Amino acid sequence: MKKTLIAGITACALVALTACGIGKDPFSTEAGSGSSGNAIVVGSADFLESQLIATIYVEALRAKGVEVKEKPNIGSRELYIPAIKDGSIDLIPEYSGALLQYLNPDTTATTPDEVIAALQTELPKGLINLDPAPAEDKDVLAVREGTAKTYSLKRIEDLVPHAGELILGGPPEWKTRKNGVAGLKAVYGLTFKDFLALDAGGPLTLNALTSGQIQVADVFSTDPALKNEKLVALTDTKQLFLAENITPIANHAKVTDEVRSILNEVSGELTTEDLIAMNARVANLDDMHDIAKDWLASRNLP
Repeated sequence: MKKTLIAGITACALVALTACGIGKDPFSTEAGSGSSGNAIVVGSADFLESQLIATIYVEALRAKGVEVKEKPNIGSRELYIPAIKDGSIDLIPEYSGALLQYLNPDTTATTPDEVIAALQTELPKGLINLDPAPAEDKDVLAVREGTAKTYSLKRIEDLVPHAGELILGGPPEWKTRKNGVAGLKAVYGLTFKDFLALDAGGPLTLNALTSGQIQVADVFSTDPALKNEKLVALTDTKQLFLAENITPIANHAKVTDEVRSILNEVSGELTTEDLIAMNARVANLDDMHDIAKDWLASRNLP
């Protein structure tokens, strides 16, 4: 889904960060009172699906007359969580399991209900989660079809005897995250030949995998490239990657009953299959706002 569209993301992220007020104390344990003014400031991470879902939120809110401002491409969780805590942004789409592990690396929650319940106890004061969507997008370890055949790979643990020969690729933050290199070693006993920092399941990662520069990659389960590029997603039998339902995270100070109702309706309709279809349109360079409007209309929303 992200084969051709990430060009310029680094520059965009830097611009967004400058505008986000990240200079405020990122280690404060309490969220701010929200951005100034009545507008809801909607942010997104530095990968396309996050930007797409944020755009759906934006268009749904605007259609109901809610004033909205957009701050896309902020960066990784390590950057946008401080931004929502200090009130520089008010709303961002999140992935329930990954956010929970970021907030509590020792969590034992795995199922959708367990993850949401645990997340509600871990969110910083002033931040809330709205209703999670049925839609789920998980990290998966993927290999090329030929690699899977060569090493008889079906499950992540099948990599154990061969990892020392293989290079893993993924986003830079994967080097230290539990749901990344650290977790793969601790949970599965995997020590790869090397780790190559690329992007979050984007074109750098996919191109490196298909060209053979890396042999194992972190990609997303809603990525059309899994099918289009004949990749094999290895089964996560030990549940390193938790349930990842799409969940709006918001600054409580800016969430009115109307905003809550609109976003909960959106989440109630969003499915994994919808994400796969919309991601394919993104890969075809369709405008994200058009994609968002089309999907909302197809669901008679808002």
